[in-house]
Amino acid sequence: MTSPAALEHVLPPELLRDWEALSARWQAGPLSEWLTLLPEQFTAGLSPARYGDLPRWRDALASLPPLPTADIQLNTARVGVSGTASSETMEALRDALMGLHPWRKGPFELCGLHIDTEWRSDWKWDRLADAVAPLEGRRVLDVGCGNGYHCWRMLGSGAAEVVGIDPTPLFVLQFKAVQHYLQQPCIHVLPMTLEAMPEHLPVFDTVFSMGVLYHRRDPMEHLMSLKHKLAPEGQLVLETLVIEGDDDALLEPKGRYARMGNVWQLPSPGLTARWIKQAGFSEIEIVDVGDTSLEEQRRTPWMTFHSLEEFLNPSDHTLTIEGFPAPRRAILTAYRT
Repeated sequence: MTSPAALEHVLPPELLRDWEALSARWQAGPLSEWLTLLPEQFTAGLSPARYGDLPRWRDALASLPPLPTADIQLNTARVGVSGTASSETMEALRDALMGLHPWRKGPFELCGLHIDTEWRSDWKWDRLADAVAPLEGRRVLDVGCGNGYHCWRMLGSGAAEVVGIDPTPLFVLQFKAVQHYLQQPCIHVLPMTLEAMPEHLPVFDTVFSMGVLYHRRDPMEHLMSLKHKLAPEGQLVLETLVIEGDDDALLEPKGRYARMGNVWQLPSPGLTARWIKQAGFSEIEIVDVGDTSLEEQRRTPWMTFHSLEEFLNPSDHTLTIEGFPAPRRAILTAYRT
């Protein structure tokens, strides 16, 4: 096992602290296999040579001002901390967090500062929360978690440990900005993809994959990889873009879909359920299906780039700008047998 001292000059401080915390918790348990891979994965995932904006984002993280001790809020729409701070502190806080723009998943609130993110991710949580097996005491993996908003909601629902993974460095540092104030020991967002994890690591009681399946060329491979991370009888929670149609309906966009260049296959909810069954899951349920609204995904002062409105046909919001059916999403649950 690599020692923290040996990594002091290899890993940046924020990742060294992650590795130390995970090492203390995992080295004698079922996640020890993954632990040995983390130093190399951390170094690749937050490499200044690959991501030129990292120094600027790290400066923003380092400029976060101290906030007064306050109550932590994990079970409200706006994850964060309550309390009040001086106007000077709030201005410094806003400036630091704006240095991590754009904020896509949320919302968050820190001492009254509302981070009004592009997505109302709390609406998605409200749609799936009652369909998820109780998270109390469970080890949870959130694949493609972004900045970890849903990870916080999982922790607030009683999960014993939440591990989020996402390959986007900015989102990892946004998580760290929130964690700077919430200081919860059993939650981490790690800079990597699902493919970087050990192939067989069946130790998670619940695995979430939300907004990932349609970005994979081979959806069955993704589903099998998710299955290999689940403990026996563990639950899969899958959210993905879908289209209307029967159990054979499938859209394979040529070129872009809603201005996204890496959308490969959009199945119907029924076909999605069939794929999940073919991957070896049971007790499959389609929990929710609905269109994405302009109120749920929109441009805000915390995400000033183009959003859903610019991705739709301006004269017909039932179509994308390319002429495909507008974004529609389904949530499905299943169990590993």
